[in-house]
Amino acid sequence: MSLPSFYDSSRVGALFAPQIQAAVDAGLALNLPAASNDVPRVALVLVDMQIDFIHRDGALSVPGAVEDCRRVVEWIYRHVGRISKIFLSLDSHYPLQIFFSTWWRDAANRHPPPNTVISADEVEAGKWQPLYEADWSKRYVRLLETRHRKQLMIWPFHTMVGTVGHNLSPSLYEAICYHSAARQSQPLKLSKGSIPQTEHYSILEPEVKVADHPQGGLNRALLSELNEYDLVYLAGQAKSHCVLETVNSIMRALAPRPERIQRLRVLEDGMSSVVVPGIDFNAMADEVFQQHRDHGLTFARTSEAIG
Repeated sequence: MSLPSFYDSSRVGALFAPQIQAAVDAGLALNLPAASNDVPRVALVLVDMQIDFIHRDGALSVPGAVEDCRRVVEWIYRHVGRISKIFLSLDSHYPLQIFFSTWWRDAANRHPPPNTVISADEVEAGKWQPLYEADWSKRYVRLLETRHRKQLMIWPFHTMVGTVGHNLSPSLYEAICYHSAARQSQPLKLSKGSIPQTEHYSILEPEVKVADHPQGGLNRALLSELNEYDLVYLAGQAKSHCVLETVNSIMRALAPRPERIQRLRVLEDGMSSVVVPGIDFNAMADEVFQQHRDHGLTFARTSEAIG
């Protein structure tokens, strides 16, 4: 498929009102068959492709994300006749969460600035004190280190519910509307990240399970639905965090059925890593992704045909 006439590649990463009617009209004009009849069935999972991550002035802007978004948007347009359904996640935060400065203070009543790493030893020594859920918070940072081999990062406020930065990037929104109209396929929105007591990078599960929260465990319903597709493509932001942890969740879930891993495709030119001084998140992500490659995970590029 060619790119639709309303699409302007120079506006990817810019803030504007999406041309929803134009996108829908253009999609309908293709007169494509309904996605419900697709053989094979192809799913596209878009992880947190929101303004705060993608736009260069976003609250937690990921270097390279504008170019990633442009490639993904154009991939959707070119393959609209092959993509059966689009799944999209929205990182959704509130002011009082364990990974924000509001949750912690030091002995001088100062809150940690963004990009502060808080270790379990520092919490036990009293360098950083939780203002909420004290017992849970102390146990949480220790679990992160012992079970997940990572430390708590204090992030800048980002993708806050109700703000512009929480929204999908407008160019991507147009592409989703175009696909939905063209294929008679409703996109599925997944909200994550609103549990105060835990980080929630993966779209399938939080970093530490929260038993009494409806989103506090593994989303088996989503796994089951994705399993209905012959191919599942993934892209989004950030490679080093939410895409990586989503892939980790899927790979763990599919470990007993390794033949199903062959269905997965990660669009390696549709994601980039968070950049924080002193931490090479990209190298850390590449190391884990290589382990997944060794277990059969396929990486693809937006310039390649679906398959």
